[in-house]
Amino acid sequence: MIEHTDLSQPIYLRLKDMIRNGELKQGEKIVQEKISELLGVSRTPLMKALLALENEYLVESIPRRGMFVRSLDEKEIFDIYICREAIEGMAARVLAIKKDEAVVKQLKACFMPFSSQSNIDLDAYTRADEHFHSLLIKLTNNAPLDKIYFFSNIHDKVTGHGLVRPPEETLHEHFKIINAIENGNADQAEKYAREHIEKSRILLNK
Repeated sequence: MIEHTDLSQPIYLRLKDMIRNGELKQGEKIVQEKISELLGVSRTPLMKALLALENEYLVESIPRRGMFVRSLDEKEIFDIYICREAIEGMAARVLAIKKDEAVVKQLKACFMPFSSQSNIDLDAYTRADEHFHSLLIKLTNNAPLDKIYFFSNIHDKVTGHGLVRPPEETLHEHFKIINAIENGNADQAEKYAREHIEKSRILLNK
């Protein structure tokens, strides 16, 4: 049972996790009575949480049918990657201009455990990948950029799609981005961040 002063926030986070990990699948109807019983909460905070998820484009309300986990078609996923190219490229540029050792340390920590592994655990790498891309935005301390990323919820929308490319392809790309940030090379940092997303976008479009 969830216990919290503002129940809608932990419910919102739990439902988001359920969508991301596949407990609630794309296109699935959200049976509020079932969710209320599962989480041990009343309908009022649950509805507030669902409205927050609807604002983030993760669920949708269909008149006379109820609330459903939103399904993304191929074009929407493709368009999301175009947005990610711009937003994460700009974030990498901002971090390179800052050239903050603490920032670089946090980014490196995402992938250092995998640098010496020959057989990379995909689940662990996926979590690290998600954390890295989220950190790119958050570590800028740029409130408008963070809000754009948060409210559009760009990365959350595509995590259910899984890793588009294997770690063997992307690990060195992540370190190229980090190294450019560490060296204070804003042009390279933005270029590598955009290319990293672009390669996955192109693959998705094939």
